[in-house]
Amino acid sequence: MGQDNSHPQPGDLIEIYREFYQHWALYMGDGYVINVTPVDEGAPSLSVSIASIFTRKAKVKKQLLKEVVGNDKWHVNNKYDRSHTPRPVGEIIRLAERWIDREVPYDVLANNCEHFVTMLRYGEGVSDQATNAVDGATAAVGGIILVGLAAAVLKGFSRDSSREERRYH
Repeated sequence: MGQDNSHPQPGDLIEIYREFYQHWALYMGDGYVINVTPVDEGAPSLSVSIASIFTRKAKVKKQLLKEVVGNDKWHVNNKYDRSHTPRPVGEIIRLAERWIDREVPYDVLANNCEHFVTMLRYGEGVSDQATNAVDGATAAVGGIILVGLAAAVLKGFSRDSSREERRYH
């Protein structure tokens, strides 16, 4: 198991490092976490977010942390505690238990695994991962637009200078 000597406590957020993204779970105690998984029961937990992107649905599951993590690295990451007040642990666990085996909508940018566990811990779904993806996409689109405008302007200048050259020759 790829753990990094973290010692989770009930109610802690667990960040799991997948190849291209981070998967999030909430530690329930006794080695168990709650997390969103693809609706397809046959899909392995490692493909959680990838499969859910296409189905737009996920199922909340209580699973052993070691099964969800597999060989990936993970750690306790309650990073939002700096800006959000966590609910009392008993309340977090009670709320989490109500979600087990329920189907939930899934959207990688607006309602992903990180949103789900932060909603349980803080009462508000937050995801830096989604925010950064949106900001990156916005910057990329903005960059493409700027490059396109620059190309159009340069093309216009080059066309104008060609006309000028013809006029004087």
